[in-house]
Amino acid sequence: MPATPPLPVDLSGIRLDPGQGLARQLYQALRERILDGRLGSRTRLPATRDLAALLGISRNTVSRAFDQLYAEGYVEGRVGDGTYVAELSTARPVPQPPAGPAPGPALRRLDSHHLPPPVTGPPRAFRIGVPAFDLFPFETWARLSARFWRKPSPARLGYGDPAGDWTLRELVAAYLRSSRGLSCDAAQVVITCGAQQAISLCAQLLVQPGDRVAIENPGYRAAGHAFAVAGAQLCGVPVDNDGLDCAALARVADCRLAYVTPSHQYPTGVTLSLARRLELLEWAEREGGWIVEDDYDGEYRYSGTPLAPLAALDRQGRVLYVGTFCKIAFPALRLGYLVLPPGLTEAFARRRALDMRHSEIGTQAVMAEFIAAGHFQRHVRRMRLAARARRDALLRDWPQDIPGCAPMPPVEAGLHLCVRVDSLARERELVSQARVAGVEMNGLSEYWLEDSEEPVDNRAGLVLGFAAVPEERIGEALRTLRKAWHL
Repeated sequence: MPATPPLPVDLSGIRLDPGQGLARQLYQALRERILDGRLGSRTRLPATRDLAALLGISRNTVSRAFDQLYAEGYVEGRVGDGTYVAELSTARPVPQPPAGPAPGPALRRLDSHHLPPPVTGPPRAFRIGVPAFDLFPFETWARLSARFWRKPSPARLGYGDPAGDWTLRELVAAYLRSSRGLSCDAAQVVITCGAQQAISLCAQLLVQPGDRVAIENPGYRAAGHAFAVAGAQLCGVPVDNDGLDCAALARVADCRLAYVTPSHQYPTGVTLSLARRLELLEWAEREGGWIVEDDYDGEYRYSGTPLAPLAALDRQGRVLYVGTFCKIAFPALRLGYLVLPPGLTEAFARRRALDMRHSEIGTQAVMAEFIAAGHFQRHVRRMRLAARARRDALLRDWPQDIPGCAPMPPVEAGLHLCVRVDSLARERELVSQARVAGVEMNGLSEYWLEDSEEPVDNRAGLVLGFAAVPEERIGEALRTLRKAWHL
């Protein structure tokens, strides 16, 4: 690994406590140095990559600290020329916080655990988490929407059930019974604004401050943030080729909740084996714990018979099943659902009502008709075929023998894949060169907990979504990568 270049300014003395919100601590340290003059006006700050390497933290953490400094006017950017300390002598006075008690623990947790802004704009190769929404039947959706709003029933225009529209809940339950073998009824279903709200509800109702929550490591960081904001102590559990390491989970003391993505682990793409599924259910029964099963892209299976969801194998009422329409339709739809063990629905509906009363009725009603008329099932089949074709285009034309990069793995499910890289430095080089060339991809290192025990170089890899754009654009992106990577 090449040596870290010297920084343009002296930032010695910055010490970050891994348990206290790294981005917030870095922001406060830089802010203090700007205000006391150690970082003078017009001083050029180091690049995020160099500062991250010096401090041994992720580049995303440094970027979040810089974003806060930008927002508050302490620094400013010059296009193509980096980040500079603002001219504070002519800047507006820094507003002082109002007198009163310091922010409570929940607000401090929120400050340390928040979602990064999503990537915006039209989809490009190889954007993560985006399906082929260029294939969505918008004309059909518009016709159904117009029909509903032309003469809606007055009974549906007042306040609705916070658990969601009953007709849609019935259709979701029927769909899961036929497609997943999940024995459930409408009374167990709560409609949510996408999978993220479903996960957040689980965190709010099942976690007390200080509770230990097991999450996959690497894993879906937005889920970890939701549990951390609820006061959980996150315990990363390793993932191998069979999914979550249940033996390692069993060694986590005083843990009563595990969040998992068993059908297609996020982000590594592995599937939790049947033996591990049964072992995980035994753990929940033994510990009196809960399992939050996130089946975010379970419709996409390309070979073999899909394994039954944990919720379909659950006989003790320990699994809360999270699903979403956003990976079949489009992310802006914000429509998902929770399937809860009997007896939990009312509590979850009451908690959801405190945030937003209920979901907007039009989207629910149109989705219900979309399912009832058979459009949804046909669209699932169309999307699965399209995603398979786009996967095949990526696997077929991916450059061979990329220095420092493992071979492309088999891909049997989902909308993304993960390729291992032999070092963190090489991962950053590949990702940076791709992004400069206009090709999107994420580094696997971004999905690990910051206090992970795994050696840094073992966390490296490339995470690529393959469903966002058609095959010809995948080919164009791969030709661009060959040039950017000098292959």
